[in-house]
Amino acid sequence: MTWDIELERSSEAWASDCRWEHGPAYLLPSIGQNLGAHWGRYRPPTFHVQAWGNWWGHAPYKHGSPCSACPPSYGGGCRNNLCYKADGTDHHYSPSEPEEETNEVERQRTGTQETHTRARTQTDSSRTEHLDLNEVINTQQMSQLVSCETKLRDRCKGTTCNRYECPAGCLYSKGKVIGTLHYEMQSSICRAAMHYGMLDNEGGWVDVTRQGRKPFFIKANRNGVQSIGKYKAANSFTISKVTVQSANCQTRGHQICTFKKPSSHCPRIYCPRNCMQENPHLARVIGTRFYSDRSSVCRAAVHAGVIHNQEGGYIDMMPVDKKKHYVGSYQNGIFSESLKNPPGAKAFRIFAVI
Repeated sequence: MTWDIELERSSEAWASDCRWEHGPAYLLPSIGQNLGAHWGRYRPPTFHVQAWGNWWGHAPYKHGSPCSACPPSYGGGCRNNLCYKADGTDHHYSPSEPEEETNEVERQRTGTQETHTRARTQTDSSRTEHLDLNEVINTQQMSQLVSCETKLRDRCKGTTCNRYECPAGCLYSKGKVIGTLHYEMQSSICRAAMHYGMLDNEGGWVDVTRQGRKPFFIKANRNGVQSIGKYKAANSFTISKVTVQSANCQTRGHQICTFKKPSSHCPRIYCPRNCMQENPHLARVIGTRFYSDRSSVCRAAVHAGVIHNQEGGYIDMMPVDKKKHYVGSYQNGIFSESLKNPPGAKAFRIFAVI
């Protein structure tokens, strides 16, 4: 036998680059327990394989007992990898009970070991159930349901007043509209949207952007709605249509829209199912309630409890200015990350669509 120098060199190089981990701690006393190696991925490439050697009791992948496993009380010798008595008979030793050939150590366990294993299993199960119970449900909506007569001044009292759901049948409503393209704050939201051409008489969703003071407002008859004029400075707003965009589990917030002062509108987003199972390194979630726009939008929606992982669905996304600190948490099966003072990135919030 000669020593393989090349094998030694490659083994040393491999050992320096890999992380070595042994099997279950309670199997450490077993003979010949193999090692599992991986190179720093979020889980070993052999995570689905139990690679612990089975050299106790019988040799793997061979029938019968090897000579090294002949019991001392049995005596005799070894022929064809089987144990035979020394009395000249051809009766060979075999275990009292047939054993299934497996690639797993099959130790004889005492009652204490079984009790300990059972207790540990119950503890692990209880811990898992505790984590699974950390369910968060969020039904807060960004869009507000309004009537045909609702004026923007009566409803818009904060930064979230930018998306509204209008009912059907507003064409013949008595809600007044002041202006054209730029509308005065006392205008009906839904009838102004119809006047602009963003909605028909079937209703729907619109986004509103406040525009500050305008010196005057011009009357016009458009799309069956008559607006009135006003020649006095007042605060104004404009109307835009809500678009819909599909995302995948890795789509990040800044890839859809990002915050721009004074305000920004994002499309309504459709998320697929099972984003919780997406690789967390490729679909990160950073923050809680307020998420960095480097986060996966759909995984953030599952984390926030806005959609169910098994169903997916529509969500509304509101871009906001960046935060100095994002707090990580565990919600709905997803661990989000903490982050302080991120360079340049903006943030967003997620809302339900009901």
